[in-house]
Amino acid sequence: QVQLVESGGGLVQAGGSLRLSCAASGRTFSTYAMGWFRQAPGKEREFVGSISRSGGIQSYQDSVKGRFTISRDNAKNTVYLQMNSLKPEDTAVYYCAAVPRSIATPNRYEYVSWGQGTQVTVST
Repeated sequence: QVQLVESGGGLVQAGGSLRLSCAASGRTFSTYAMGWFRQAPGKEREFVGSISRSGGIQSYQDSVKGRFTISRDNAKNTVYLQMNSLKPEDTAVYYCAAVPRSIATPNRYEYVSWGQGTQVTVST
């Protein structure tokens, strides 16, 4: 399975931007669709968005549509989450995950590999 490491989290003011990266090890990264999830304190882990194996299809949770963008660079074994117009309710630990499918799913139980997470805190 692919190993995943997120980076790029931090503290940002409301309205600001952050870009998260998720670096994958192994030669099979391009065979996985990728997802981003987040978990706020006391809440369940929720789907943020996903990108297909080729990068041609993205899907987003309604609350982040128009603000977040997922992209991937298969040559660099990396997937990105660009977050703009951040809100305090976006505060959470963000995780990337890999699913052995062409097109990703919002169902977190289908994902086989997870990163350790990176904290994003949005202040008012």
